[in-house]
Amino acid sequence: MKYRSLADMSALITGNLHRVPADVDLVVGIPRSGILPAITIALMLNLRYADLDRFLDGRLAGAGSTKRHAGLISGIAEARHVLVIDDSLNRGNAMREARVRLRHLEGEVRFTFAAAYVVPDGESEVDIAFEILSLPRIFEWNFIHHIYLEHACVDIDGVLCLDPRADENDDGAAYLRFLASATPLYRPTRRIGCLVTSRLEKYRPETEAWLARHGVEYDRLVMLDLPSAEERRRRGLHGTFKGQVYRDSKAMLFIESEYAQAVEIARISGKPVLAIEGQQIVTGDGWAGMAAAQKLRNLGVHARMSDSPLASREAFKRRMRRLLPAPVYAAVHGVYGSVTKRTRGQRPA
Repeated sequence: MKYRSLADMSALITGNLHRVPADVDLVVGIPRSGILPAITIALMLNLRYADLDRFLDGRLAGAGSTKRHAGLISGIAEARHVLVIDDSLNRGNAMREARVRLRHLEGEVRFTFAAAYVVPDGESEVDIAFEILSLPRIFEWNFIHHIYLEHACVDIDGVLCLDPRADENDDGAAYLRFLASATPLYRPTRRIGCLVTSRLEKYRPETEAWLARHGVEYDRLVMLDLPSAEERRRRGLHGTFKGQVYRDSKAMLFIESEYAQAVEIARISGKPVLAIEGQQIVTGDGWAGMAAAQKLRNLGVHARMSDSPLASREAFKRRMRRLLPAPVYAAVHGVYGSVTKRTRGQRPA
């Protein structure tokens, strides 16, 4: 599992600024994630920027008053060379759609298409690829909304809500108040495969009520079955408990708030852990055999998430699109789509 943080993207852009053509006078981001690198590049190079929809409507984002100079364009009509950028490219659908929507402006405006992170065989979709990054991958700005959540174990305190303060963590009345009113932190928009928490089993009703109130959807909630917080502290089972649950699951990723626990979880499970503290992927070094066994155990999901050409229909389509002339690909794709629809329709309910 590859992970890139906001700091990683900033460093990547800084290291690739020299590749942006010197005559670019406007940066356009493909909504939504492409707006992030677009704004960063525009600020670093002191250029105007817009998202794709705003640009097509003839509007630019505000320029501010402290960075103006004679070369800064004042409106869309002055743009002659536009950098169109997205944060990443996998299937290439968003980039191709952007090209189609901008086609009527070709001749009047020159476009350079770029992406920060591009799959190994996706370079032909863009003019500039800042980094070649294979799948599976996940980013700080989308991990809580990614489809990978359906195949992940996720911690609660420090991820979905703020950790309790020392005065709230009394295993009594104050803690009950915390459970009822914990402040949300990251807010998932995908269903989570499994919530794994060191909260005690006796607090399941309060935990489930909070999750329901904040619209957190999940398949399973696994809690630590001990009589008291004192016993939990005495045994020191936080990371061990989570690591064992993760190890025995088919999840591909664990999202953990604390770095030290992430290290323990990765060591026990042999699988990657995203540590929110430090924003990095922790792997179980020295457990290569365990990691290989886990990958084999979950081969189907891993192949799809890795965009394996043997398991991913999208990967296969992308490769055919590279190899075949456009009219041939369109014809083959049309026939394949019709057959697939008919086949699906024949499957028993």
